[in-house]
Amino acid sequence: MSLLELEGINTGYGDFQALFDVSLVVEEGETFGVLGANGAGKSTLLKTVAGLLRSPSGQVRFEGKPIEHLPAQKRVTLGISLVPEGRRVFPSLTVHENLQVGAHGRRRGPWDLDRVYDVFPLLVKLKSKQASYLSGGEQQALAIGRALMSNPRLLLIDEVSLGLAPVVIRDLYEALGEVTGSGMTVVLVEQDIRQIMEVADRVSCLLEGRVVLEGPPRELTRGQITAAYFGVR
Repeated sequence: MSLLELEGINTGYGDFQALFDVSLVVEEGETFGVLGANGAGKSTLLKTVAGLLRSPSGQVRFEGKPIEHLPAQKRVTLGISLVPEGRRVFPSLTVHENLQVGAHGRRRGPWDLDRVYDVFPLLVKLKSKQASYLSGGEQQALAIGRALMSNPRLLLIDEVSLGLAPVVIRDLYEALGEVTGSGMTVVLVEQDIRQIMEVADRVSCLLEGRVVLEGPPRELTRGQITAAYFGVR
C-alpha cells in the first residue's frame, strides 16, 4: 500500500484554478521530487496534501484512507508535516523556541531536540538567537528541523534552495540525506533540476497545474525534463 495517493485533484484560489486533475502516488520511504517553473502549481500541490487548501473534487489518501476532509492540524497528528516556501519561522522566537513549537502535539518517534541539533549542527550555537536574525540558510535549516519535531512519516518541503547560495544549498542537501537515510518519506518541491535529479527516487513535472512527465530520474533524459519544465514541444 502506498503512503500517499492523490487522485483527480483540482485545487484553486477562489475563481482561479491552479491544479487540474492531478494524480500521483508516493511510496513509503522514497524521495519524490516535484519540478516546475514558477506558477506551475507545485506549492499548491503541497498545501493540498497538508490540508491548507481543499480540493472540490478528487481524493487525497494517506495509508489508503481518505483524508481530504481533515483539517491541517489533524493531518499533522497523522504524520504529515510541511516546510513552507519562504521558511515562515516565528521571527520573535529563538531557535530553541521555534523547535519546541514544532513539537506541540508531536507523535511518538525518533525526532527530538537532540536529533535535530545533531542533523543541523549549525543550529546548536544559535539556540538562544531570535529567528529574525538568522541568515536564509539558517532559517531553512530551522524550518526543516521544526517540521521534523512533529515526528512525521511524510515530510513536505517547498523550495529548499530558493534564494540561497550554492554552498548553503549543498549543506542543506547533505543534512536532508541523513533525514531520507532514516527512512523518512519526503516530497520535495524544487526548481533546481540538477539538484532534484540527484536526490529523488522519482520525479513529477508540473506545467500549468498538470502533470506532464513522471518517472525515475535515471529513465528520463535532460531533454525530456527541460521540455516538460518549459512546455516545449
